[in-house]
Amino acid sequence: MTMQRYKTLMTLGALLGALALPAQAQQDDAQDADARWVSGDLTTYVRSGPTDGYRIVGTLTAGDPVELLGTQGDYSRVRSQSGDVVWVPSSDLQGEPSAKVQLPALEKRVQDLSEELSGINETWESRMASLTETLDAREQRIADLEQRNQALESESEHASDTVRELQARLDTQEEDLLMRYFMYGGGVAGAGLLVGLIVPHLPRRRRKRDRWF
Repeated sequence: MTMQRYKTLMTLGALLGALALPAQAQQDDAQDADARWVSGDLTTYVRSGPTDGYRIVGTLTAGDPVELLGTQGDYSRVRSQSGDVVWVPSSDLQGEPSAKVQLPALEKRVQDLSEELSGINETWESRMASLTETLDAREQRIADLEQRNQALESESEHASDTVRELQARLDTQEEDLLMRYFMYGGGVAGAGLLVGLIVPHLPRRRRKRDRWF
């Protein structure tokens, strides 16, 4: 799911929630039998009694809330916000606020939710940026470690080759040294044998006798 689609779904969910809240409030208000609102788009005339024969004593504007006190015939006895008790046609009353009255509250709610969503989006983007930065740093660290490991493996292989080469040279030198020992030892033995054969055949000097004069 892309970030743009995620934001769109969040916005739609918030707007639906905003519409659901006033609807719930309307249901709660509708449960109150005394709560009524003037319906229609124009003003409604109110009378001093429950029939058209009674004189008009004022008007109520569409969307005005009133308190239902009772009904008689086609008229309802209500108390206005100003505290006046008058009679108004029952057909001009409804059990929930009109759309005209609800609209400013809905617009305000949508605006508040939009601002809240904007803050959530900024927080989300900030966290995503931080996580992305951390992930990039870790990936770079892993790449550096892998490169270092490869370098160490290469150095280890080179060192092993060097050790093998030195060991081969040492074995060769040991063999050469051993051959020299054998040669030196054979030469010494041969020379001793030759001396042993020659010395017995050398002429011996005779000792002079001492004479007394």
